[in-house]
Amino acid sequence: MLEGPAIKIVNLKANMPSVSEALQRLKSELALAHQQKRLVLKIIHGYGSKGVGGDIRIAVQKRLREMLDTKEIRGCIFGEEWSKSCDEVWKLLQARPELKSDADLGRCNRGITIVLL
Repeated sequence: MLEGPAIKIVNLKANMPSVSEALQRLKSELALAHQQKRLVLKIIHGYGSKGVGGDIRIAVQKRLREMLDTKEIRGCIFGEEWSKSCDEVWKLLQARPELKSDADLGRCNRGITIVLL
């Protein structure tokens, strides 16, 4: 059973880090989440100041795809897919109904990614 909030929020874009700093924070936060036996993280990486992408978003999502391929994480759901209409999300919500209260659910927020540990 999770302690505290159903989903741990990790803000990688706080203090406007470089891409390498954001990736280091991601690595540290994932290690901490494993240690705390967390199952779900919401990574806030932003979508870029002009709304056209953002280097941190691109790098974080690339790294998470690599981690998924090497089975370091169980899954990742990009913000634009974080919706009840997505089969993977629907299954997750059935298993963990407390996640239905997440403010970004169904908002197509490209500035976040949900990580399943």
